[in-house]
Amino acid sequence: MINKIEKDHSRFRQIVKGRIRKDLRKFLTRGELIGKEGKHLISIPLPGIDLPHFRYGDNKNTGVGQGDGEAGQQVDADGEGSAGGGDEPGQHILEVDVTLDELADILGEELQLPRIEPKGKHNITSIRERYSSIRQTGPESLRHFKRTFRRALRRMLMTGMYDPDDPVIVFERSDKQYRSWKTVKKPQSNAVIVYMMDVSGSMGHEQKELVRLEAFWIDAWLRRNYEGIDSRYIVHDVNATEVDRETFFRIREDGGTKISSAFKCAKDLLDSKYAAEEWNIYLFHFSDGDNSSEADSRECCAMLKEHLLPLSNQFGYCQVASAYGSGAFINVLREQLADAENMVTTRVNTKDDILDSIKAFFAKGR
Repeated sequence: MINKIEKDHSRFRQIVKGRIRKDLRKFLTRGELIGKEGKHLISIPLPGIDLPHFRYGDNKNTGVGQGDGEAGQQVDADGEGSAGGGDEPGQHILEVDVTLDELADILGEELQLPRIEPKGKHNITSIRERYSSIRQTGPESLRHFKRTFRRALRRMLMTGMYDPDDPVIVFERSDKQYRSWKTVKKPQSNAVIVYMMDVSGSMGHEQKELVRLEAFWIDAWLRRNYEGIDSRYIVHDVNATEVDRETFFRIREDGGTKISSAFKCAKDLLDSKYAAEEWNIYLFHFSDGDNSSEADSRECCAMLKEHLLPLSNQFGYCQVASAYGSGAFINVLREQLADAENMVTTRVNTKDDILDSIKAFFAKGR
């Protein structure tokens, strides 16, 4: 019975994953899912999954409560009865808890993303205890109940002690099985993600919502590939400053734009805390493509070429659509740094473009 339940549960999880994969673009672009994030779990509403249920008796479409009744008969209420209740099934929605790791795996499978190979320059060997075997002795807290029960049942059946009319299983010392562990040394590759966002007057709520959704799934994918992740956040208009995650997505937009200020802030952060020989570095900049001057755009390209790109696994620039931005910066990057292999530029005009942008960022598995 236990094995059957486990098989049914496993099959149900596969059905859930299939439904998520089928509508991945819809689910991953719904902001409320991010708000439901708990301790590494997200609740996803899935319509159209029929759960098994029991149906007792056969009332032949008649009867009210526990007595007999006729269609349209009044039931403990004033007024006339109607011509009967509806006979169509309702649309039931089931909320399923899915781990972020499961969602990241589905994301990787659907977008055909390769597993990222860390540079391995920040390798910390962590010691872990892994429960991977069974032994005959151990503390009762580690007793493997299913294996113990199975051995006791087998012994009682073989010796004729089992009574189907009184199915009591008595454990003997020789029946007991205990989980055992071994020490595992596991390399731990760490990475830092630096998110930079333009918060000038042309970056409104809609643009920041696109950034928030894409940053969340970038974070989820990279955390699936690395044991440890540091996420840092920089906002800028004509000046740049490092902020916490909440401020990054909630700060009000205002002022002009000087993109080089963000790149300088990122460089200072990396120089002071994240040596390239020890960390896998990912930089992502989000903007509507408007900049204060062509001279500043050229300075940005020089900083990327001389300082940031040589340090990074990848620099990703995502340009979100805005009615107020010029949108020229992405063209400057593509012209000036066309030969930069670890730079990827994408455009996100609507939520539907987010998955394509993520695929472009990680298609080469850097």
